[in-house]
Amino acid sequence: MNKVFVTLLLLTASLSVFAAEGFSSVEEQMTGKEFDAAGLEKLSPQELDALNAWIRNHSLATLATSVAKTTTEVTTAPKEDKSSKKDDDRSPITSKLIGKFSGWDGQTVFKLENGMIWAQKGKKKFHTAEIENPVVVVEPGMFGVWNLHVDGIDKDVRVVRIQ
Repeated sequence: MNKVFVTLLLLTASLSVFAAEGFSSVEEQMTGKEFDAAGLEKLSPQELDALNAWIRNHSLATLATSVAKTTTEVTTAPKEDKSSKKDDDRSPITSKLIGKFSGWDGQTVFKLENGMIWAQKGKKKFHTAEIENPVVVVEPGMFGVWNLHVDGIDKDVRVVRIQ
């Protein structure tokens, strides 16, 4: 009897984790401007976690609708410029930022010497001493995510290519 209970408990937990993997938090879905305009910056970390949990629980109940919405959003999102990169090319990109760098603010756009333009995804903020034309590496992460790393800085920022 105990083995059956433990098995059911593990199965339920693994299904919950599986379903939650596709969940993106409010912070990841909104731009910094949208997040501030909605007044969400006033929430404590615990309140924000509670909001994300509520959204996650209600999203899972309507998973089919969420999948359809995501598909629509993907087709209407800005198209990636693939002129210098193959669809399946997920190799790291090394270049230099054009101009001065002093961190990211939730809406930062990164223009590279190689012509690529990457936009910050998410609302995270980070500030540092100003650096002129630093070397950057844009590396692929899991699930199609890209992360931008500035040479000499211990933090990465999630980005999406816009050109």
